[in-house]
Amino acid sequence: MIPACLSDDWILCPEREDISAEFTRLLTAAQDGGATIAECLMIARQLKRGDDQSWHREWKKLAQTNRHRAEAAFAEGHRATAQRNWLRAMNYYSAAAMPLDQADERRWVGVLAMQDCARRFLAARDPAGEVVTIPWLDGHSLQGYFLPAHAPLERVRAPTVICIGEPGHRKEEFLFKLAPHARERGFSLLALDLFGDQRDDYLDALLRRRDLESAIPCVMDYLETCSEVDFERVAIVADGWGSSFVARAVLQEPRLAAAVCDGGLWDLHERAFFASRFAMSDVSIVPVPHAPLMASSADCPVLITLGEDGWIKADRARQIVQTSRLGSSDVMLKVFTAAETGAAQAHADNPSLANEYIFDWLESRLGAARRI
Repeated sequence: MIPACLSDDWILCPEREDISAEFTRLLTAAQDGGATIAECLMIARQLKRGDDQSWHREWKKLAQTNRHRAEAAFAEGHRATAQRNWLRAMNYYSAAAMPLDQADERRWVGVLAMQDCARRFLAARDPAGEVVTIPWLDGHSLQGYFLPAHAPLERVRAPTVICIGEPGHRKEEFLFKLAPHARERGFSLLALDLFGDQRDDYLDALLRRRDLESAIPCVMDYLETCSEVDFERVAIVADGWGSSFVARAVLQEPRLAAAVCDGGLWDLHERAFFASRFAMSDVSIVPVPHAPLMASSADCPVLITLGEDGWIKADRARQIVQTSRLGSSDVMLKVFTAAETGAAQAHADNPSLANEYIFDWLESRLGAARRI
């Protein structure tokens, strides 16, 4: 969906919302090192209207250029430049794969290239990151990138933030979108997705699962074994939420110290929608006037961030949160307005502003790293 708060200057292709939304994502990624504005505008001029193949071809070519630049810089000992170019190459490979059908082999080739750039970035980082595999259910494993805040020899236990997206969202974007915010505050970061090592067509199977929240206790079990993690200060950030599986996980996971998610707003929104539909067809069904927000029953503080131009109306969200503050529950709602930007769904028009706020909130609750 094209954010309503964006001007026409940001909309690349009005008749293709998916292409326009992806181009907006790329432009905003430039703020955090996932792209450069000049390269994005250059590609926009080269695209052929109505030709999806030109989109794939041009972004792939740009990804390869950045990848080769990274390899050359690394060979010459310029690790910082190499890291920057691997991050951009990773993001451009993701863009190249975006419009392709899930069954298109070129999409999977793009995903593999993206993941290779991510691994090279992790290896060049100081301290180095690592790829981790976390057993889940039914023989399926989660795959993540662990970015420690400190080298093992420093003997420091750091607060740690789990970052996870919705089903279908891959974790590589977190390496430029969220990792810098964590590092600047002395946090370790575990970037995850639900795919594991599966292809994109595994998404259909993911969406049929009714136990997505069961992934989070498995992640917590893994972090409990990590010597560099201060396990009493582990938080979770659900990036770009459109459902409430992380909110459900927060209710079931008392070991979390803080959570940033929708708090169950989307769940209540869907319940209200279906209740009103059923009531229209059967007058014997009376819609429930109010149900408490899931976050009100959480053991840890919960932050909900919302754009006023997003899918859920800000006034409705404020009302739900206000009436759900029961007992000692610590639930905070932050609404970003069009006047300050960050007002689109998932803050797509300015994710940097929202993430600064989110990580400042986490810092005030998790505190600083401690020596072992």
